[in-house]
Amino acid sequence: MTSYFVPEEVIPLHGKTLRCAVCWLAEIYLPQYYPPQERTPHMPRAHHTVHLSRVAAILSSHKFFILFLFLLASLLLYPFAESSAFGHYTFRVVGGTTILFCVYAASFKPIILAIPAFLHRGLNLAASDSSLSVLNIVLSFLFDALIVTVIFRRVIAPGQPNLETIFGALSIYLLVGFAFASIYGMVDLLQSRAFYLDPLTNLHVRPDRLDFVYYSFATMTALGAAGITPVSGEARCLSVIEALLGVLYLAVLISRLIGAYRHPTA
Repeated sequence: MTSYFVPEEVIPLHGKTLRCAVCWLAEIYLPQYYPPQERTPHMPRAHHTVHLSRVAAILSSHKFFILFLFLLASLLLYPFAESSAFGHYTFRVVGGTTILFCVYAASFKPIILAIPAFLHRGLNLAASDSSLSVLNIVLSFLFDALIVTVIFRRVIAPGQPNLETIFGALSIYLLVGFAFASIYGMVDLLQSRAFYLDPLTNLHVRPDRLDFVYYSFATMTALGAAGITPVSGEARCLSVIEALLGVLYLAVLISRLIGAYRHPTA
């Protein structure tokens, strides 16, 4: 079996630490890829051979599943982004990592196009009413649309659907929800009264990013967003389009993929 061992003399101290950590995590969480007979217990843990190609293959074969987990974590962390400093920075780190993993999962080469989305969702730098903020939101939405298109082409590619295909389709569903939240934010920047917040259920007058994420997913899942109402014609039209996309996507694509899925052991 081929072993990818890098000599000690060419690995700096931080490189040894990283290699040791990767090996330790792989042996604990991926025992099926690192059987006991392939380990070398007589050697110190820091000198274990790390099968980098194997780890890369595992990461590549589960990239849509990992992307789905990052997107779901971003959605769940939104309520805690403003409640504490820890939640704020944790959300920023997860949001920025999610953008980078979108690029990796879609095998997207020009990573520079991810900068607007990183600034918009990772650092929240599009909170003002300036034209630069509107441009940033537009570029962020175009990035989401491009990532969704790339992943969608892989999901509907010929072949037997597997778990990665299903998680890719679910990732698209979450990405569409975040993309529409960006569109609602842009509409609100262009029209200050496009959305109405009920003062009985909201402590602020102007909707923020969290309100639009809540409204977007509540609309897409046909749940209904209590406390926020689209007022302008553009906001109502976009809400109807998202509701139709959400219902049709679940009813047609997701159900078809799950119906066609066969477990490998079946």
